[in-house]
Amino acid sequence: MLGILLTSFLTLVELNCENLFDCRHDTLKQDSEWIPASVRHWTPSRYWQKVNRIGQTILSCQENGIPDLVALVEVENDSCLFDLTRRSLLRNAGYQYLMTESPDERGIDVALLYQPLTFQPLCYEMFRITPLEGMRPTRDILYVKGEYINGDTLHVFVVHAPSRYGGEKATRPNRQLVANRLIQAVDSIRQDAPMAKVLIAGDFNDGVDSPVLASLMAHAMVNITDTATGTHGAKGTYRYQGIWQSIDHVFVSSVLLDYVEQVYINDAPFLLEEDKKYGGVKPLRTYNGMRYQKGFSDHLPLVVRLRF
Repeated sequence: MLGILLTSFLTLVELNCENLFDCRHDTLKQDSEWIPASVRHWTPSRYWQKVNRIGQTILSCQENGIPDLVALVEVENDSCLFDLTRRSLLRNAGYQYLMTESPDERGIDVALLYQPLTFQPLCYEMFRITPLEGMRPTRDILYVKGEYINGDTLHVFVVHAPSRYGGEKATRPNRQLVANRLIQAVDSIRQDAPMAKVLIAGDFNDGVDSPVLASLMAHAMVNITDTATGTHGAKGTYRYQGIWQSIDHVFVSSVLLDYVEQVYINDAPFLLEEDKKYGGVKPLRTYNGMRYQKGFSDHLPLVVRLRF
């Protein structure tokens, strides 16, 4: 058992941070638009405001206390995660983190924040995705095996699948490649532990009716966020041309289904703005085109609460 605290809940948040880049150019990556001299004028003050905005978003996902696990997408490097967990509004939360070091050309990665009082990693691994011919290098999958405070073992995967740039059908094999690697990893876990508690979270760049996601569900993984909504108008985690979409998802193994207490989108009013063109509301993102607007992200966070 971990620590001396007793609780019967575990809260997971999944959030695409929308370009959490520092202000320094990495000569090995295509990140030149995220420096002070770029067209975006990505200055230290804007960077620090962004870091605190992400911290504020995470803190708003739980009314009492803080989320136990936070699956983050679109974070550039260890420096950003250090600043987020040690020097932002999250600095007193006590989060530790694990992240990937992917060959993604822009330099974006995925990460898992965890609260060590309630979740203790036992091991972790980064699964490299070998690109198909003509496919750009993509993000690694982060896998963390850990023990929750009640002694249960959880297998957590964090994913950022390739985008649809170039067309959904043309790029579908790229995302299927990621799904196949997930299926392979989950099947391997189940060979040793048939009743394993598995959780997959991230930005899949696919909607709930996607054939790619269907392949995951065919392997006894259940999309528990497929009908998730918010309470302030959000019908998905992302809005494009006035249409809400759910491209962020959380899957659990069927063994975990009985433990799911609550699933929703955090669409707190401060995370939203009026959609003047299409009506309704939309996520208040950091930039609208190239116009800086002091926002949070173009994605809203998913919140999953498990009772053990």
